[in-house]
Amino acid sequence: MPELFRAWFAGRGWAPRPHQLALLDAARAGESALLVAPTGGGKTLAGFLPSLVDLHAAPREGLHTLYVSPLKALAVDIARNLTAPVEEMGLPIRIETRTGDTPANRRARQRASPPNLLLTTPESLALLLTLDDAPALFAGLSAVVVDEIHALAGTKRGDQLALGMARLATLAPFARRVGLSATVAHPDPLRAYLSPTARPDDVRLVLGAGGAEPVLDLLLPEGRLPWGGHMGLASMPEVYRRIREANVTIVFVNTRAQAELCFQALWRMNDDNLPIGLHHGSLTVEQRRKVEAAMAAGKLRAVVATASLDLGIDWGAVDQVVQVGAPKGVSRLLQRIGRANHRLDEPSRAVLVPANRFEVIECTAARQAVAAQELDGEPPRPGGLDVLCQHILACAVGGPFLPDELYAEITRAAPYAALSRRDFDDALRFVEDGGYALRSYDRFRRLFRDAEGRVHVRSNAVARQLRMNLGTIVETPLLKVRLRGGPVLGEVEEWFVSTLTPGDCFIFAGQLLRFEGLDALACLVSRGGEGEPRVPAYAGSRMPLTTYLAARVRAILHDPKAWGALPAPVQEWLRLQRHASQMPPKDGLLVETFPRGGKWFLVAYCFEGRLAHQTLGMLVTKRMERLGMGPLGYLATDYVLVAWSAFEPTGVERLFEEDILGEELEEWIAESSMLRRSFRNIATIAGLIEKNHPGAEKSGRQMTMNADLIYDVLRKHEPDHILLRATRQEAAAGLTDVARIALLLKRAKAGGIVHRALPRVSPLAVPALIEEGREWVAGGAEDALLAEAAALVEEATEGAEHFAEVLAEVTDAIPARGDRDRARRPRDRDPKRARGFNKYVRHAPKGLTSPR
Repeated sequence: MPELFRAWFAGRGWAPRPHQLALLDAARAGESALLVAPTGGGKTLAGFLPSLVDLHAAPREGLHTLYVSPLKALAVDIARNLTAPVEEMGLPIRIETRTGDTPANRRARQRASPPNLLLTTPESLALLLTLDDAPALFAGLSAVVVDEIHALAGTKRGDQLALGMARLATLAPFARRVGLSATVAHPDPLRAYLSPTARPDDVRLVLGAGGAEPVLDLLLPEGRLPWGGHMGLASMPEVYRRIREANVTIVFVNTRAQAELCFQALWRMNDDNLPIGLHHGSLTVEQRRKVEAAMAAGKLRAVVATASLDLGIDWGAVDQVVQVGAPKGVSRLLQRIGRANHRLDEPSRAVLVPANRFEVIECTAARQAVAAQELDGEPPRPGGLDVLCQHILACAVGGPFLPDELYAEITRAAPYAALSRRDFDDALRFVEDGGYALRSYDRFRRLFRDAEGRVHVRSNAVARQLRMNLGTIVETPLLKVRLRGGPVLGEVEEWFVSTLTPGDCFIFAGQLLRFEGLDALACLVSRGGEGEPRVPAYAGSRMPLTTYLAARVRAILHDPKAWGALPAPVQEWLRLQRHASQMPPKDGLLVETFPRGGKWFLVAYCFEGRLAHQTLGMLVTKRMERLGMGPLGYLATDYVLVAWSAFEPTGVERLFEEDILGEELEEWIAESSMLRRSFRNIATIAGLIEKNHPGAEKSGRQMTMNADLIYDVLRKHEPDHILLRATRQEAAAGLTDVARIALLLKRAKAGGIVHRALPRVSPLAVPALIEEGREWVAGGAEDALLAEAAALVEEATEGAEHFAEVLAEVTDAIPARGDRDRARRPRDRDPKRARGFNKYVRHAPKGLTSPR
């Protein structure tokens, strides 16, 4: 490194780390590189260091390095942290951010006079590439840095970024690429994703040395450990004590509704008036920036946050992380743990707060995986055809193109390396005039070709509409929440507001609000209110359990020797399950059936995540209907699938045969509303349906009606339309999680399906039956609701307590050095022990014949 940089490192008491020097070496060789290094190891500085050295050696105007982040907050945070070394070394370097929150005057200035380092997001990059001066803006680009690359690859935002980088490679062919991540389970697919040729060998892999092992504690509530529920509110007193004893804490939760509830619970017990903040994606930009600035300045003792803060935010003063609820994935947990004590050589400290007994097992599995330094995550999937359609139109808005050249450029992006020419031509045809079924409608005619075959955008209006609708994030229709006579607090989903009547109160933005009514596209509220408040929930916000972590959970359940790592209440719960029924096998499938409330319940311990279980529930109930079992409904958790029916399920092996993914799946996909919902999202991304229009914004109801009409027209007149193919592709690979279902059914077939017919609910089934959120089979009986959760817990608890009492008596009845015969026959030995044994036999669940 130049002397100026060596002196700056030395002045801070640092020495350059080997992976930082390795990225300098790769840059000098003109090579792209993927850096995988632990949190706190200086990854961000390593990514920018070659650019800073280059600009120090040869200062110049214009854009030198483009930094792409998955989060706006991360881009802002990185800009703030980069400013310090640049100013301290006196480097003539301008650093700016450009996101959806950047004011218009600053965006105009950046086009006229680009900064040296521009920090942005995939959406803002896509927008920049549509500008007519994009070739001049990016002509001198030397480097593209992609932070938290694992969070982008394999997603639609990642597809958009990959296509954007392919376009940049055409505009700036000598620009190298750098990917940064702390949690990479599959490095070669990420190297291919980063490569300008879609080949992993063209990207150097740099591995950082491991840091100090994190310290992970398990925090349980002082009272009874909850059977079910996923909010973790019972542990908030213990969480508050942890906050009070620490300097700065980030309390991570898994959903925005959980963030609101946990924040309220902490605030109610905040007798010390500790400054505690709230941060999630539905709050306004101003509120989020205020919290971020307060944390960076050390003015907050804690912040309750969702995934909006779990990537890369570098607040060195944070000395502990609290994860409320199960982490759902090892890599995700490590990402969040890394926010605490952001230093490589000192351990990060985190506390796991499971919300129920199943989550205790999941948290234990996650702790073991972290100790074993094992990561999880799925390899990136092929790119989406809807994103491809949007990109083709964006390229035409940026300037005319020849189809052959654009196809060659697109296939240099890894997600589209295997894209067939037929799919490309069909996508281009759709963007051009809508395709065979829609070409007679002028509104779908957006491109035209000149005499040389070049493709042009038809009008400025088409370009304007594209820019207003650019992006791959399609949210459920949102309404702004505005204080009457005051500011906007954030956004909630339209469906939630439709359930409110004036006077209802709900919790949002950390406040108790009273619903006043609707004003245009805003939900008007006032502070305060009476009655039991509700909490806005957001569709699709729950994180599914990863395949790897699910396997670890099954292994713990299957092996009683592993139960020693679990708290006493959970061990007792599992022992009761083993005696009342049996434990789920590691590789097979346990299915329990029992009567309750005039219905029959079926509980399958699948452990494949909520998304897979929801689809499997549809398929299983459809087959139950065919077999005459009279299914009434089902529910899915991350751990189990529960279905209830009018008649006793028999021959349950038939419900989990591998052919269920054949005819039943096709029928369900054709009949269900899922395809329509999926088509609406795909049509919005592809540009067929506009969410935003100059001078107006469409409501969710209008968009749904338009999507349904077009969907029916295409199914009837052009069933092989590119968007229908994209819809089926997404339904099979994404929404339905068919791959995980196939693995489950294959595992069940190989390991065997065990059916236990029980006289009553088993201990392990209780958490599932009190879960919130149920999917109902069409035409089911109106009285198919489960019994009250409190009654269910009371029933299971009474049985558990009584069973534990009986087991204790039996244990007392067994001589310390006796053999099995003496244990089985206490009546021949001692009258007192005989009474204990007889009481056990009298009250033991049906089918148990031995006190073992």
